[in-house]
Amino acid sequence: MKVAEIKPIIPYDTFQQIDVRVGTIEKVEDVEGADKLMRLTVNFGDHTRNILAGIKQERENPFEIEGQQALFVVNLAPQKIHGEVSEGMLFDIGYEDGITPVLSQPESPVPNGTRAG
Repeated sequence: MKVAEIKPIIPYDTFQQIDVRVGTIEKVEDVEGADKLMRLTVNFGDHTRNILAGIKQERENPFEIEGQQALFVVNLAPQKIHGEVSEGMLFDIGYEDGITPVLSQPESPVPNGTRAG
């Protein structure tokens, strides 16, 4: 892998606007008619959300991530994709660099809804 150039510098205040939280992936389901998308039902402690993630072709068994904690961006505007609304973004590692993505996870369990940063 060729390491990508670092993106332009942003002010710390801009970084502070991104809300990344830990959630437990309670359920993984197919999105009808989608080649790549899976619907993740994610528990953030005080609520659950449906988050669509393009992981269907990235993993031999996308259902294996059920029950695992991962990092999610939770303050993106909802996006309608394939007729479904995604209420956040899975914060994975590797996709942008063309390698098989892996989950970004806490090293030990933490309460759902815990903020990163």
